[in-house]
Amino acid sequence: MTHQTSVKSTRHPENFKPDHAVLSVTNVSKSFGSIAALQDVDLKLSAGSVTALVGDNGAGKSTLVKIMSGVLTPDTGAVVVEGNPVDLRDPRAARQHGIHTVFQDLGLVGSLSIVENMFLCSEIRIKAMGMQTPFLDREAMRDAARTALDNLGITTVKDIDAPVESLSGGQRQSVAIARSVREHARVVILDEPTAALGVAQAAQVLLLIKRLRAAGTAVLVVSHNLREVFAVSDVVIVLRLGQVAEVFRTSETTEEEVVAAIVGARSRGNI
Repeated sequence: MTHQTSVKSTRHPENFKPDHAVLSVTNVSKSFGSIAALQDVDLKLSAGSVTALVGDNGAGKSTLVKIMSGVLTPDTGAVVVEGNPVDLRDPRAARQHGIHTVFQDLGLVGSLSIVENMFLCSEIRIKAMGMQTPFLDREAMRDAARTALDNLGITTVKDIDAPVESLSGGQRQSVAIARSVREHARVVILDEPTAALGVAQAAQVLLLIKRLRAAGTAVLVVSHNLREVFAVSDVVIVLRLGQVAEVFRTSETTEEEVVAAIVGARSRGNI
């Protein structure tokens, strides 16, 4: 049976366009042996909107993120980008469709510079007589890296030739997000983006999320921090036991209602 999501209001958040989503997950299910991690999950992400995905450990959040990121393949259902079903057979395929995921480990190499990390596996090479040479165009890479950082208003990263291992946690998260911007991501998925960050660094990351939204990017934030969820999101999707329990418009719900949905104290009929 397909579990259709419900929205707490007939009106939608500003820039939330459920009929023209950048990315949609439709009737997706995934099992590991006898364990059903996801069951008939529907999800839509729209340009210029921040969607928060919340739920207890084991609710299916990580599995859903990995499916949208090309790390896992669903048993049933489809991932749709701009109205077209896509085969996200690996993370590279997801990135080719404009879906970029910043996992908790950030995927950065500490010994490499900020520029080198932002162009990891996508380096710009010098061309001669119309042919690509094996030589890196370091100046073009530095200019593009700085532009990506500037476009997000990231001012805390001064020396883009500095090794990533010399940066703070918040600065590393900023670099990982800026890398997605440089690669023209249409969808940015952030997995616990403020975990292990201090208050000031977390505030910087939340500001970057708002800037991504202002730039028209579809953003999915996976978080256990409901205070931060309510600070940046337009829509809150609650996963429980591998199913979408409820979908809320952030401005028309409360942390208490969301917590109740997470723990199963609310029935879907209450909406």
